[in-house]
Amino acid sequence: MATNLIPVTQIPAIWLRDNCPCPTCVDEVSGQKLFGITDLPATATIDRVEESGDEVSVTLGPDGHVATFSRAWLAENHPQVPAAPNPRTEDAKTLWHGADHPVPRFEWDGFLSGEHRAAALDAVLRRGYVVLSGVPVDDREVLRVAAEFGYVRTTNYGELFEVRAEPAAANLAFTNLPITPHTDNPYRDPVPTVQLLHCLLNAAEGGDSALVDGFEAAGRLRTADPHAFGLLTTTPVTFRYRDAGAELTSTQPLIGLDARGRVREVRFNNRSMRPVHLAPADIEAFYAAYRAFAELLYDPEAAVRFRLGPGDCMVFDNTRVLHARTGFTTDGHRHLQGCYIDLDGIASNHRILTSGARPASPH
Repeated sequence: MATNLIPVTQIPAIWLRDNCPCPTCVDEVSGQKLFGITDLPATATIDRVEESGDEVSVTLGPDGHVATFSRAWLAENHPQVPAAPNPRTEDAKTLWHGADHPVPRFEWDGFLSGEHRAAALDAVLRRGYVVLSGVPVDDREVLRVAAEFGYVRTTNYGELFEVRAEPAAANLAFTNLPITPHTDNPYRDPVPTVQLLHCLLNAAEGGDSALVDGFEAAGRLRTADPHAFGLLTTTPVTFRYRDAGAELTSTQPLIGLDARGRVREVRFNNRSMRPVHLAPADIEAFYAAYRAFAELLYDPEAAVRFRLGPGDCMVFDNTRVLHARTGFTTDGHRHLQGCYIDLDGIASNHRILTSGARPASPH
């Protein structure tokens, strides 16, 4: 924690007023503010500062409002203290590359008992995925697993979807063809942030799973070819899906950044990508960048590979980790059930387990 912070008298008065924790300003149960920014004076001043033990009281003009803060809260939230990394970006993640990265795997019973729950949630948030073993091989059990992590997101595929070879499949995922590393549902806005795949049967030859860390690949592209990286973070790309019951479309860059320019999202799915609209002179440069990123994602050394067996359930961050599979024979049977949830539910459950449900109070 920084020790050379400016004193309270040099903190802008409007910041102190906006963060006043008194019962007039903040609901004591929810911790939510009871005022809007336009309810505050347009200009504010610090008229007096009084220090007593662990508290600092500031009288603010023009109306004499008194805001009292604990020293610990001020030290943690002082405007000079650098903000924590955005938990959705590369800076808050443990990046990995292929086989050098051990698969985070936990037993389902240990997760339910609480022994491995925090570690499994942390694996999804930080490393991008986890594999649970020993999940009952029952129809719709994936929904029970999802409920332990967050909240199921229903789509046009329903609460859950069947991943198996089907005649006249409306999506290549529902065939026995090999699937290259990709983001699921990039044509949605927002894209589902977490996917679960629960193996009920895998008796076919082939059908092995692979995962690639899209954030790590984007970082390598940024280092090797900054111009290509820049193109993929600024060029709008449209993804579309269409069947008899749905027509979905979303336009986003292949690599999404946050306000500080850090990688926050990867949207990569060649199957659903529509024609790019660019000036003819810019087309070749975009495709060169697109190809360079694809080569990093498709590099066999970048992937961690494993075979899902009955009772295995894979939970992964769909905005970061691209998933793939090898093709499989149709004389055997391979059946997974999948569903979608979102990262905010996982992050909330992890915070409650590791640090309590409520943030530190300014009091």
